[in-house]
Amino acid sequence: MTLTLPTPASPLKIGTRGSPLALAQAHETRSRLAAAFGLPQEAFEIVVIKTTGDNQALIAADKPLKELGGKGLFTKEIEEDLLSGAIDIAVHSMKDMPVLQPEGLALDTYLPREDVRDAFISPSLKSLHDLAEGAVVGTSSLRRRAQLLNRRPDLNVVEFRGNVQTRLRKLSEGAAECTFLAMAGLNRLEMADVPATAIETSDMLPAVAQGAIGIERRADDSRAAEMLSAIHDGETGQRLAAERAFLAALDGSCETPIAGLAELDGPTLRLRGEVLRPDGSEAINDDQTCPVEDGAELGREMAAKLLEKAGKGFFDWKA
Repeated sequence: MTLTLPTPASPLKIGTRGSPLALAQAHETRSRLAAAFGLPQEAFEIVVIKTTGDNQALIAADKPLKELGGKGLFTKEIEEDLLSGAIDIAVHSMKDMPVLQPEGLALDTYLPREDVRDAFISPSLKSLHDLAEGAVVGTSSLRRRAQLLNRRPDLNVVEFRGNVQTRLRKLSEGAAECTFLAMAGLNRLEMADVPATAIETSDMLPAVAQGAIGIERRADDSRAAEMLSAIHDGETGQRLAAERAFLAALDGSCETPIAGLAELDGPTLRLRGEVLRPDGSEAINDDQTCPVEDGAELGREMAAKLLEKAGKGFFDWKA
């Protein structure tokens, strides 16, 4: 079958949220597609879709994501437009993506992964170790909250919701002494002026799929599948296969603090995983290696091992 390429008159429509970071990711996707097929940028139209998660009232409420509806807050309207044909592909931050896609959609294209680390953001401090006892720190992440309280139970962790710019504004207004963002987002937004210090993964294991961009399509759209295959990064795909299998087997919602990171060294994949109580009182982790092709299987096995370690009472807080 001959591939029918998009044109400025009949562009391929790329759906995205409207935040500065989401738009940066959509523009990266458009640039990679245009370069892969020798097409002008105008052959790809970026379509901004407002999601429930972009509601300013919800952002201002500063409630945990799990209380607002979980990860689907950032994807529901975009996926509805994808299924209806209003857009052709959708660009997502993979750490925001539920482990299961709606029937009829496929998520199997990933761009090269950015820095996976968390960033410590403070105008005057460089690390967690510099925080005074009882310091107020802001984060909207259940994982980061649990990890912070596990390492520093004296801290006062408050909710910080919103995009990068919103959270930085809250910090400048004195709502907390520090906050945390993903290094990947800061890099993609070229925000070198932000007072950020990367936190090594040995100190704070990142969210599953942090730093990765995923591109979703209709499962039966062979044209989109063929075009996306030209920009797919296989190494990122191998890493995410292990991480998302680990997440799916553990929980996959926003109700459990889970961290996971897969790294490749030649034919070997190393997977580190962690699950915590939300109050940080207990953390259970594991670190294993396997052949790259067995990554997803290792993810499931590690999840089962951590669940067994956790025991019957570990998830009682969810009841």
